Amino acid sequence: MTELPRRHVLGMTAGAAVGAALLSPATADANPLTTSTGAAAKGGEWGTVPAAVPVALDRWFDNDGIDTASARGGDFDGSGYTFPGDELPSGNVQLDGVTYVFPGAAAGAKNNVVALGQRIDLPRGRYLSGLFLVASSYGDASGRATVHYADGSTSAAALGGPDWYSGSGQLTAAYRYGPGGVKDPHQVVVASAELAMDPTREAVALTLPVTNPAQPDKPSLHVFALSLQPAANGRAVTLRDAHSTTTTLASGAQSVEATVINAGTVTLLASDALSVQVDVDGARTVEAARIPRLAPGEQARVRIGIRPGTGTAPGTVRPGRVVARGRGQEAASVARQLTLGVPDFTPTDASLASHRAPYWFQDAKFGIFIHWGVYSVPAWAPVGLQYAEWYWAQMQDPNNATYAYHRTTYGESFNYDDFIPRFTAERFDPRSWVELFRDAGAQYHVLTSKHHEGFALWDTKVSDRNAVRMGPKKDLVRALFEASRQYAPQLHRGLYFSMPEWFNPDSPWQGHGPRNPYTLQPLPYTGYTPGKDYIKDLQAPQMLELVEGYDPEILWCDIGGANDSHRVLAEYFNHAKNRSRPIEVTVNNRSGIGPHDFTTPEYATYDTVVTAKWEASRGLDPFSYGYNRATPDDKYMTTEEVVHTLVDIVSKNGNFLLDIGPRADGTIPEIMRLRLRETGQWLKTNGEAIYGSTYWARMPQLGADLRFTVRPGRAFYIHSLARPGATLTVEAPVPIRAGDRVTMLGYGRPLTWRTSGSGLVIDVPAAARAAGSHAWVFKVEWLG
Repeated sequence: MTELPRRHVLGMTAGAAVGAALLSPATADANPLTTSTGAAAKGGEWGTVPAAVPVALDRWFDNDGIDTASARGGDFDGSGYTFPGDELPSGNVQLDGVTYVFPGAAAGAKNNVVALGQRIDLPRGRYLSGLFLVASSYGDASGRATVHYADGSTSAAALGGPDWYSGSGQLTAAYRYGPGGVKDPHQVVVASAELAMDPTREAVALTLPVTNPAQPDKPSLHVFALSLQPAANGRAVTLRDAHSTTTTLASGAQSVEATVINAGTVTLLASDALSVQVDVDGARTVEAARIPRLAPGEQARVRIGIRPGTGTAPGTVRPGRVVARGRGQEAASVARQLTLGVPDFTPTDASLASHRAPYWFQDAKFGIFIHWGVYSVPAWAPVGLQYAEWYWAQMQDPNNATYAYHRTTYGESFNYDDFIPRFTAERFDPRSWVELFRDAGAQYHVLTSKHHEGFALWDTKVSDRNAVRMGPKKDLVRALFEASRQYAPQLHRGLYFSMPEWFNPDSPWQGHGPRNPYTLQPLPYTGYTPGKDYIKDLQAPQMLELVEGYDPEILWCDIGGANDSHRVLAEYFNHAKNRSRPIEVTVNNRSGIGPHDFTTPEYATYDTVVTAKWEASRGLDPFSYGYNRATPDDKYMTTEEVVHTLVDIVSKNGNFLLDIGPRADGTIPEIMRLRLRETGQWLKTNGEAIYGSTYWARMPQLGADLRFTVRPGRAFYIHSLARPGATLTVEAPVPIRAGDRVTMLGYGRPLTWRTSGSGLVIDVPAAARAAGSHAWVFKVEWLG
């Protein structure tokens, strides 16, 4: 993904991801009490899973990406920036129960491999997967990695990692070193990545993807460490990434999460009675996680419900065990420090980073973004090239097409704030909006409460630059939220908030207050009251007005920069959990600090599964979030493109936030309404393969046309983005066995199927092919 100019995160003041107060996936294994990857039970029912095998990569290291205060000279990204070795571990480090050898920093020493197709020799053996520690520079980088087996065969799958500057990762540092050794106070990360391998064949080598050399503006994948997870024989499971959370289950029980991996050669069935629970003093398991089906090499992410005892204060940390049991015996266990109950959040990195996206957000998958503001009046940009909502900023540049368009259309003396009276919203019907979102199959909506132009759509008390004092003369945020609660209560409600403002005289993001771009004479900032501290008197109070007055379940911040977000987010989380009727809320990665619940690529997606929650956004417009009057209908996304984008994102653990741009009068263009209704029709038939689903750990996709999702313990879904022929062949280890039923969603009859050396073959009659559209979804229903 290439970083786009619209939402560059400015400066962050981030610290280490999580302290000892509440263990998160990032640090759950930093000080494990004990780790057991399998238990040899009485009678030999459950085998022991071998520990992961670190692979030395020194001979392939070709990049120096880690510096320390005393050892400088590295260049991770081709621009002279490096990771701070002072903040990262070195030597043997355990993450998620896996031991890696993480390289240290030494003057002039290489410490990572830039993925350029190198062939890495492996210790010969049968492995479930390769486990990597990676980071990307200049955007998220990925490509096809190939595993080579002793019999001469190969398997291939995508391998990638998030951008070190904007992604999420297991290892974090509060700063990076810049050219000359200057500290840049912005969080950087190293993430984990997993490459599925065939445990029935002996692996001997793997070939890394071909990305780019480390240089500016080109995404490169860097590999710091590799460990191999060996397979076991017979019936065997292992537990990974076990940790307590601040999230609750539907019952109100606190959730403890873990990943269960079938590391053996036997498919685990309901008759094995495999379940996972928590043993800890001060709390009891009230909802064990049951796993009715898990094929060899498969993974299941589970949620175990615990209830602290009446004498256990929220935030109490106790040693405990997460235990998998089956066939009346212990199958595997892992010891962890567990935080019992959810204490109030404090304005620190450690406390805020313990927060996670709630399960409703993880399961929702599809939301509607709404960009609406004063920019909806001019509503113009070169089609497919620029964001129309950036009109005011773009008209400042004599070389930008908007500069000439504004002069020709409105004249040099017509100022941007002269558009405010034309932003009337006189035809705004909030009920029709939320009913449209509901009918589109969306599960949440996010409205721009204030964009970079600084015009607030609610009745803010700290600035007159808002929709109640001028323009529409009404509280647009309240109107939408009230309609949503009344007419579409199943929808979750969120608000976008721009942290800086382009031309606010107290802290102008563009470096100057408002001015006429043609004469450069200063102009008034309509509604502005001078003498304020931008952060203390405007930004933070406005965010808290939204939190306390509107109860948004999503706070979708943008741009970052100077902020008081530690305090604001602590109040946001505490306000939500301490209400008389608590709600579970979430925040993205653009509030200007390190802690966040999900990352936000825009007009781009990831090529591989990203296990840290993420959400991709884009407009129906080819390249604009705000309404662009210049865009013809035939340039908008087709329904097929919307569906394919949704399926692709969900298969990789993402949500899709699809944007619409209403006109200044409050009407939604018919082409947008049509696309949303048609998407909703597809979801009525196929939604079970989307909502509440998760990714397939072995691979998210096969070729260009096949994607996979899973409903844990229930069914496996194959999404064909192309109309299938008389047979659909899936050359992948689909988890299916004799007695299972295969159907196509939208077609009422079971389909005949068979396995072959290449995978699964499904017969698809003409009537089934005719019953589908956009994407044909085949369901493997697990019955035994």
